[in-house]
Amino acid sequence: MYFYNFLFCMAFFLFSPVFSDEDYVQVTACCTFKGVSFKDVEYILTDHYNKKTMMRYNSTRGNWTGYTPYAIQLAKHRNSDPYDALQRVFEKKTLCRDNIDLLQHIRDNLTAAPTVTLNSVKHPSMLVCSAYNFYPKQIRVTWLRNSQEVTSHVTFSEVMSDGDWYYQIHSYLEHTPASGEKITCMVEHLALSKPLLQVWDPSLPASERVKIVVGLCGLMLGLVIASSGFIYYKKKCAAHFTLYQGRESIPVEHLHAAEVT
Repeated sequence: MYFYNFLFCMAFFLFSPVFSDEDYVQVTACCTFKGVSFKDVEYILTDHYNKKTMMRYNSTRGNWTGYTPYAIQLAKHRNSDPYDALQRVFEKKTLCRDNIDLLQHIRDNLTAAPTVTLNSVKHPSMLVCSAYNFYPKQIRVTWLRNSQEVTSHVTFSEVMSDGDWYYQIHSYLEHTPASGEKITCMVEHLALSKPLLQVWDPSLPASERVKIVVGLCGLMLGLVIASSGFIYYKKKCAAHFTLYQGRESIPVEHLHAAEVT
């Protein structure tokens, strides 16, 4: 199952005391919303010291994780403190859940859904998935082979501005066609209520297939008309071709009987 993700408060500064020109502490909070309705929320709180990550709280796991000897001991202390857990619940509600309506408004009114195309390049053999005219800039493009994510032989362009508030991105998959496989380009964006799936069809484009079908139908119709005319002509000649013997007119089909007489 694919989840729709949106990050909010990527760098929300809660507490940033400065002790000197070299030493300072920074605490950042981040909300990750999953699902179309934004009801599944993950809250992450991170402590930094001089740009180094010291410890992190994750609401999904429900505890702190330390990354230095001192932070590991401090994380154990916070994990055993029931008041710390209540504070984290309050922060998650205030920063994340109470802003769901605002995020839905932004999604519905200040976004533009991408237009996605999927094409092939012969030399070298690769597929190109392109997303155009989307806003905001954040987007995720993923390749799937038989519904499994492809992580190797994949490259991306930078997200490029079109100069009119919209963006575009291109993803490349080195691809050698194999029988029975299904290649899909999946695009996830804030303006989409669900992931957009573009399946690679190695057959001819629809317009070319229509031209071929119309041409074959015309050819078959012409053969039918020509065959019908030829059969009609043969029957007409057989009916009027007669062999005259004296004053008696003998049709061809009676010729054998007349010779016997």
